[in-house]
Amino acid sequence: MQNPKVVHTNEISIKVGLDENKVPIDILWTADKNDGTAEHQTCKAILLSLFDGVHQETLKIDLWTKDMMVSEMDRFMFQTLRALSETYFKASQNAALANEMQRFVQYFGEKTEVISPEK
Repeated sequence: MQNPKVVHTNEISIKVGLDENKVPIDILWTADKNDGTAEHQTCKAILLSLFDGVHQETLKIDLWTKDMMVSEMDRFMFQTLRALSETYFKASQNAALANEMQRFVQYFGEKTEVISPEK
């Protein structure tokens, strides 16, 4: 860490198991817990976005295992889009745009049948 104000660090690691065609078949992630231990967990997909402040660009890694069903991807995208709109509002306090994002999330959820249509 380059920032002298950092007094504690945590580590998050991701391991991706690939088949012979280099397609993800297993994703394992680990994060430090408060007690200093770490627990390995599996997942079917990961979307990682890192913002480079120097170049003003987003670096992305999007991975999913080949056994992930489309219905699972629909749910994953719905929950991710919902979380993005909430994060955007927390960071910007731009309620008007965050509400527009939420409207799209609602539309997406209904079209993919992740949620029931509002009446």
